[in-house]
Amino acid sequence: MKKICVYCGSNPGKSPEYIEAARTLARELVKHNIGLVYGGASVGIMGEIADTVLESGGEVIGVIPQALVEKEVSHHGLTELKVVNSMHERKSMMAEISDGFIALPGGLGTLEEIFEVLTWSQLGFHQKPCALLNAKQYYSKLAEFLDHAVEQAFIKATHREMLMVEEDPIALLHTMLAYKHPTVDKWIGRGET
Repeated sequence: MKKICVYCGSNPGKSPEYIEAARTLARELVKHNIGLVYGGASVGIMGEIADTVLESGGEVIGVIPQALVEKEVSHHGLTELKVVNSMHERKSMMAEISDGFIALPGGLGTLEEIFEVLTWSQLGFHQKPCALLNAKQYYSKLAEFLDHAVEQAFIKATHREMLMVEEDPIALLHTMLAYKHPTVDKWIGRGET
């Protein structure tokens, strides 16, 4: 694993534990010689994880659409900042150059991004690990909902297991490094008795 894409908020959130989780993950990435791919902003959790990777001697690649360069205050101290034309191009490029995906606490964009790459994994478009860093149990209710969706037969248990959830950044990275993508048919009911 050479690069991990981290989706996260352009706001710092309410608790300092969110920022600390980002910093711990950043240092662990550098320790394992894994580069950071992220949304290219200098603010919020996005800025914190990028700054911590850089301060620790790691590589940071930011990908940001031109329309958000001013809104998200693009980071100008990165190893590389790729400015693209659209959100679709941003997400596609981030997915293409990354070997795994982690969502730190964030808002609607963070949720949309992690669920898009998780769906691509379910469909067999890639075999890269997808994970939620459940800092301060931020994603606990979301994980409960996904378990409920399994119980209600909208998600296969195998597909639910494709989304790793850990509270500790170090444990999360080690779980991702050991990930083996399952081979399953996407459709519920097909080939099942």
